[in-house]
Amino acid sequence: MAAASGARIRREVQDYYGKELQKSEDLKTNACVTSARPLPKAVRDALERVHEEVVARYYGCGLVIPECLASCRILDLGSGSGRDCYLLSQLVGERGHITGIDMTEGQVEIAKKHIAYHMDKFGYQKPNVEFLQGYMEKLGDAGLADESYDIVISNCVINLTPDKRAVLREAYRVLKPGGEMYFSDVYASQQLSEAVRKHRVLWGECLAGALYWRDLYSIAEEVGFSPPCLVTASPITIGNKELEDIIGDCCFVSATFRLFKVPGSIQATPGQVIYNGGIVGHEQELVFDANFTFKEGEVVDVDAEMAAILQSSRFAEEFLIRAGGAKAAALQGCCRKAVKEKIRDPFQLLERLVDPGPACHPGGTCGPQGCC
Repeated sequence: MAAASGARIRREVQDYYGKELQKSEDLKTNACVTSARPLPKAVRDALERVHEEVVARYYGCGLVIPECLASCRILDLGSGSGRDCYLLSQLVGERGHITGIDMTEGQVEIAKKHIAYHMDKFGYQKPNVEFLQGYMEKLGDAGLADESYDIVISNCVINLTPDKRAVLREAYRVLKPGGEMYFSDVYASQQLSEAVRKHRVLWGECLAGALYWRDLYSIAEEVGFSPPCLVTASPITIGNKELEDIIGDCCFVSATFRLFKVPGSIQATPGQVIYNGGIVGHEQELVFDANFTFKEGEVVDVDAEMAAILQSSRFAEEFLIRAGGAKAAALQGCCRKAVKEKIRDPFQLLERLVDPGPACHPGGTCGPQGCC
């Protein structure tokens, strides 16, 4: 029964994105087109070189362009018309490689149609992109091998699959040790009702399949990822009375998370790190997530989770990492005594971004009241 239901959902989503939607303006909510934060200049410039048809058929939410990409192998789950793939193609360079996979034949055809155009535009001798038709829950069926990618990205599509656990499990499998899954998606403030979960249009609009945000943490842990790092969040508005009545009091948010495949051999402890400013486009500071901002040359205290991520990932060469920072920091004054509780709830982050308060902001180091 579950398999039949999943197949039905996939067919309906394929029809919605392959036949009913012809451009972003056809969407009934802003769930699939919400931008999480302003695009960096390098990304804006790269976007200008993407073919207009590819951009017009793009239905993503949030920002799925991570940092430190030179020569990386990247897999885009639900690549659609290929917009993000062609952006990334420019950022990884000719020595990098981008694979896009999507279940909708029409979208894959559009992406493939413009490969030669983009390679010529970018000045590449041979293509560094490929597009496959297939399911992100079954990457093996598409021939994608274990530990073959540095980064897996996804832009507002995991909600479109009935089996989120299978998607994360497959992403974990194809990632190299120390690899990252960097993705934006839609999350719900509560478990969804049966009426919402069975609504065809709400599936296509990225809402009926939205994961309750707490479930992401439990699934990620079960699969083997490090605890999710919340990057940013943006509000989602419905703007359709009929759909609002069906949804009721549930709220939705577009949020970007990053998950890392930290090797089991890494036994990190809390410490201090210094960013060397070597990442192009982020020389002055690296806003890693909502909890950690690293300024060039500045000593930052990190917990064991972040120390393990930086030590085992592609970011290792960009940081000086030393253990024992938490103990040392306790001697440096009141502003460093308290360990700031991490923001993990995207709805809480959204509230804080709207009203940051007099002294606190994402990535800040505020301590107890009256300390900073």
